[in-house]
Amino acid sequence: MTEDTSGGMLETLLDTLFIGEERLSVAELRRRAVAEDMPSQVLLSIDTLPEGEYAQDEVLDALHTHAVTTPPAL
Repeated sequence: MTEDTSGGMLETLLDTLFIGEERLSVAELRRRAVAEDMPSQVLLSIDTLPEGEYAQDEVLDALHTHAVTTPPAL
């Protein structure tokens, strides 16, 4: 998988994680992301989420917010 996680790609990745589930805990999101060999950017973003359960749209919003508020590493 490529490291490109912008726009629709992120939504597609989250679709994969949420198959058959309405809400997932951060731990379950991380487990599924690792099992699906998701890009490291996605794993790092999931790690920034506060503990709890999230619906897919909540994760997408949180990851977009994190991307906007966190400057890229140099």
